[in-house]
Amino acid sequence: MASPSSSASYELRFDSGRSSLDLLTTAHPEERLDSVGRLRAWLYGSGLVPADTPLRGADPAWLPAMRELRGHIGHLVCGELDGRPAPAALERVNALARLTPPSPRAARRADGTLVRVLHADPGCRELLAAVARDAVELLTDPVARSCLRRCEGDSCPIIYLDTSRGHRRRWCSSEVCGNRERVARHRRKTTLTQA
Repeated sequence: MASPSSSASYELRFDSGRSSLDLLTTAHPEERLDSVGRLRAWLYGSGLVPADTPLRGADPAWLPAMRELRGHIGHLVCGELDGRPAPAALERVNALARLTPPSPRAARRADGTLVRVLHADPGCRELLAAVARDAVELLTDPVARSCLRRCEGDSCPIIYLDTSRGHRRRWCSSEVCGNRERVARHRRKTTLTQA
């Protein structure tokens, strides 16, 4: 199977620091998981599966399952940040995390280097389990959890891990929201000087 197209990968974001948080970005600013091809691109880009994994079983039924998990993770993460427990979301994420995720193994390429492959082509349940486990690990690790931040960009709901030196990162992406803020600041400054 070919790796995802560059246009599909360009529209997806992988800069939040965790696959479970990257899944949340697929709903902003519009639905990104709107086709099996886009879901495959996200699975490859997130690193959940190596790029040459066939994903033969991927079909339209995977889309609502992944979007449902995204909603539960969103409620859970936002609830934790806001001090509002989300018991139903926690129960569902925990239930999915109990399932068996894809099993990796090392394989040797023709040139002798080792690469990660999966023992078998994963199904939807295994991939849901991998993302749910990532969310559980994130929210139960006090160090990682203390690095959770909301983007300070105008109307940007993205949550990311701030692993910057000094934990001073303000935006989900310097190239996206950071750039918008710099442009807006420049416009305000230009307007004030022209007035």
